[in-house]
Amino acid sequence: MLRQGFWLYRSSKLPGSHQACCSIKELDAFSRASVIKVDPDKPLEGVRLAALQARKTLLVPTPRLRSGLFNRIVPPAGATKEILRICSTSRGIKEYSVPVGLDGKVRVDLVVVGSVAVSEKGWRIGKGEGYADMEYAMMVSMGAVKEETPVVTIVHDCQVLDISEELLDDHDLTVDYILTPTRTIKTNCKRPKPQGILWHKVSYEMLAKIPILKSLRYKEKQTGKDVTLQDEHPDLANANESTALNEKAMPGNTRPQAAMGSAQLGQQYVESDSLSPRLEGSGTITTVYVGNIPPNVRVSELKYALREFHATPLKVNWQGAQHRAFLDYKDKAAAESAVSSLKGLSLGGNTLRVELAKNQRNKGQVEINSQKLI
Repeated sequence: MLRQGFWLYRSSKLPGSHQACCSIKELDAFSRASVIKVDPDKPLEGVRLAALQARKTLLVPTPRLRSGLFNRIVPPAGATKEILRICSTSRGIKEYSVPVGLDGKVRVDLVVVGSVAVSEKGWRIGKGEGYADMEYAMMVSMGAVKEETPVVTIVHDCQVLDISEELLDDHDLTVDYILTPTRTIKTNCKRPKPQGILWHKVSYEMLAKIPILKSLRYKEKQTGKDVTLQDEHPDLANANESTALNEKAMPGNTRPQAAMGSAQLGQQYVESDSLSPRLEGSGTITTVYVGNIPPNVRVSELKYALREFHATPLKVNWQGAQHRAFLDYKDKAAAESAVSSLKGLSLGGNTLRVELAKNQRNKGQVEINSQKLI
């Protein structure tokens, strides 16, 4: 019944949705905010419109986080009220938005989420998919929000209920304000918000569905954080294997420096990956293009990321001076899997561009070209 009520409210079949959204303009937290993140739910259109009319920077999460974390809504110059209204809808999110990558250095001043139910204590229940909780945890990981960043939810009065604390987990997001068609409730919630991504609750399946999680996991692992996944069992054997893998992935300074030196001279650097078997017999390999590589990133860092993301190629054709690399895989299926795994990967502050190379060559041609480059 609760979820049915949410869907009715989501489609604006329950009265008061617009009135509840408009009341956000009376909050000091809204007045002070420059950057506002609002979920893409239908009942929150009024909040998105209010943010655009007040000339706030409006961020909307990408659907199911499939292609990143945020889209920034950018209305056209001189937009009329009607155009701003369109920008606040699902159509406008598609037509008037630009993606914001991990390197965007976003600082969010106010977070607005939808809820299935919420208590006056600030305890919240979502739709059961966990995306709002994960979005917030990812924002913490990115440094986009702080503990004191206010969180608001917009609901109908019938969705404000007593919620048992037993239903809550440590990854659940709490709220500071509840707006309904008739009330504005300041919760003074004492329960702490998520402090970041709880990797031990993230599965391989979730990692595959949300590509940006892979980049965040890679970045946090680089800082020494424990990023062991739900599906992993950190016994001694796995720990030893991981240590050996890291040692292989991050070699001494001699080879990476040599690679960087050749890149600075504008030459191509081809690196055979010892972890990948040689392709035997005839066949067609498929090449993946990696672009937008920062000038300070070394080939060793890319190779380490490839191993971490289980996307180790047969060969790495490093072209650092051109800020790109080409990765050779044994077939199209392996290459497409690598593109999917590396989607959203960020190195040196840049989100890399990863796609199948436009010009594909057969195995023999690549072997010859590689020998020449070496």
